[in-house]
Amino acid sequence: MIHDPAAPATRILSLQRQVGIVGLALVMVLGFATLALAEEKIIKSHGFTEFGDLKYSEGFAHFDYVNPDAPKGGEISMAAVGTFDSMNPYSRTGRAGALASEQFESLMVRSYDEPGSYYGLLAESLEYPESQDWVIFNLRPEARFSDGTPVTAQDVAFSHEILLEQGLQSYRDAVRKRIPRVEVLSDHRVKFYFTPGISRRSLITQVANTSVFSKAWFEADPENRRIDRPRLDPGIGSGPYVLDVVDVNQRITYRRNPDYWGAEVNVNVGRHNYDRIRIEYFGDSVAALEGFKAGVYTVRPENSSKNWGTAYDFAAVDDGDVVKVTLPDGNLAAPAGFIMNLLRPVFQDIRVREAVQLAFNFEWTNDSLQYGLFRQRHAFWQDTDLEARGTPEGREEEVLEALGELVDPAVLDSDPVMAHTSSVDRPTDRRNLRRAMKLLDSAGWAVGDDGVRRNAQGETLTIEFLIDSPTTARVVEPFVANLRNMGIAASLNRVDYAQYSSRRRDKDFDMIFASYPLDLEPSTELMQFFGSEAHEYSVFNPAGLADPAIDAVIDNIVDATTKDELYANTRALDRLLRAKRFMIPVWYLDVNWIAYWDMYAHPQTLPPYSIGLLDLWWVDADKFAALKARGALR
Repeated sequence: MIHDPAAPATRILSLQRQVGIVGLALVMVLGFATLALAEEKIIKSHGFTEFGDLKYSEGFAHFDYVNPDAPKGGEISMAAVGTFDSMNPYSRTGRAGALASEQFESLMVRSYDEPGSYYGLLAESLEYPESQDWVIFNLRPEARFSDGTPVTAQDVAFSHEILLEQGLQSYRDAVRKRIPRVEVLSDHRVKFYFTPGISRRSLITQVANTSVFSKAWFEADPENRRIDRPRLDPGIGSGPYVLDVVDVNQRITYRRNPDYWGAEVNVNVGRHNYDRIRIEYFGDSVAALEGFKAGVYTVRPENSSKNWGTAYDFAAVDDGDVVKVTLPDGNLAAPAGFIMNLLRPVFQDIRVREAVQLAFNFEWTNDSLQYGLFRQRHAFWQDTDLEARGTPEGREEEVLEALGELVDPAVLDSDPVMAHTSSVDRPTDRRNLRRAMKLLDSAGWAVGDDGVRRNAQGETLTIEFLIDSPTTARVVEPFVANLRNMGIAASLNRVDYAQYSSRRRDKDFDMIFASYPLDLEPSTELMQFFGSEAHEYSVFNPAGLADPAIDAVIDNIVDATTKDELYANTRALDRLLRAKRFMIPVWYLDVNWIAYWDMYAHPQTLPPYSIGLLDLWWVDADKFAALKARGALR
C-alpha cells in the first residue's frame, strides 16, 4: 500500500494521551522509522527490467542506437503477400492488414540494445512495491490520441478490460487469472493489481505493453466497434502514424500525424522518420519479387534463400541502384519447423512422431533448394546460453530430477534430442526411412498389400500438410513424397490465406509450418506456447502440447528471481521440448537479408535486437533525387 501521511499523526495524538512526552518521543522515532521502511519498499522509476539494472538513467536524451538528427520525410514502401479483410488486428475472425496495430501505443516501449528492458512512453514513470503485488503507471499529461483528445487512465483501464471481455479466449483466460483488477486513481494514474500467491514475473511488462485504445471512440458505437470483429476502421490510436488509405487486397498507406504528441519524448528521438509507410499487396511471392524489381516498392526483407541466391541479378543491382546487405541479428532466431497437431490421435504415439521426423531431409533441402545458405536447427533456444547441451548437470540436472516419474529417465542420462542427419545426394535417405518404417511397425501401423499403412482397426495412416504459400510448397513436396514412400497416405493441401488462418485458429490441421516467438528472457508467454492451460484451443500453442513436466518447468521459469535460475530451467525446458518430438526443426539464420533501392540510410551501428527498418532508418533526399533523375525509380 502507498503510505498515508495522515495515519502516523492520528496514532501519535492518541498515544500522547496515554504515555506522555517520553512515550511520545519514542513513538515518533518508531513512527518515522516505520515510514522510512515503508517508503523504501516502493520503487519509482522511469523504466523496468526483470533482472539487473537499466542501461539508461532517468532523463536520458535518446537511445544510443538512434541518429537524433535523422531527417524526416519521404516514404518507405514494402510488400505483403496474400489478402486482408480487416484493419482490426485484434479480431477473432478475418485477416488484418499489415501493420494494423502500429497506430496504437503502450505505456512503455522496449529498448533494442538490452534484453528485457522497458522505458516509459505513454507513462512517464511507474511505481511498485518490492513484492510487485501491484503497479501504478503515471501517464504523461501531454499524451494525445490522433483526434487531439487526451490519453487518460480511464482509456488504459478500458483497454485492459475490453481485451478481457472480447479478446482471444486463450489471452482472456490467462490474463484474467493473473491480473484480476485495474483501478483508475486519477486522470493520469492507473493501478493494476496482481493475483496473490503467483509469480510476479512479466506481470508488470504484460500491462505495460498492452495497446491503449480510445474509450470514447469505442463507446460511441459499441455494437459495431468491437475488438472481436473485423472492420476496416481501425479506430483511434496515439501513435506517430495514422491510417491514410485502405484499398482492400491492394495497398495500405499510413501517414505521419503532424500533430503527434510524442515526437520529442526521449524514447522517440531519432525514430519514426518517414512521412509515409506504404504496403503493397501481391497475390504470391513471385509477383511480389517482380514488383520490387520494377520499383513498385522500395525495401524488401528477403526470406527466400533461392531468391537471395539467384534472383538479384537484374540491371538495377548491377547499376548500384538496388543494394543487397546482410545485417547481423542478435535476436533469438524464432524456432520454426513442421509442427504436428498432438490433438490428432495419429500423433499421440511418439514413435509415429519420430518416424515422421526422419522423413525430412534437411541436408538435401538446404543444398538443392536453399543454396546452402541456412543452418540446421536443433534447439528451441539455438546458439544461446539457454540451449540444452550434453547430459544434464548442475542446477539443470536438479530441476529434471525433481520431476521424478514425470520425466523419462533417458532424458537425464543422455544428450538432448538432435536433428537427424541425412544424405545430401538425394531427397530420400534410405537409412532414415528404414529406421522410420521400423518405428511405424512397432507402433502398430502395418503395411498392406497396397503399400498403405493401417492399424489393427483398419484405419489408414493419413497426414495432411496444410500450407498457404508456394514457397513452402517447394520444400514440403519432397518431404511428403518421403512420407508416401514409408506407406503414409500423405497429402499437401495449399489453401487461400483466409482459409488457412481460419483452420489454424480452429486447430483444423494435421501438420503446418509455424514458429514460436521465443525470448531471451522467457516468462509467462511459455504458458500459452507450450502449457497445458487452454492447449486445446489456444492459437499460440499450435501443437496442442500438454505435459505436466513441461508445465512444472515453465512454472519454475516464471518464478525465477535470478538469471542463473532462469537459464537452468530454460535449458531443462529446451531438453524436454526436444524430447517430445512434436516439431521437426528445420533451418535458421543469424543474419537479416535486406534489399533496398538506394535511397535510405541508417545509423552506423544498429542495435543487436532490431534492425529498425520502420523506425530507425530514414530517406536520404539526395539519393532519392538521384534515382528519380536517372529514371531508375518510378
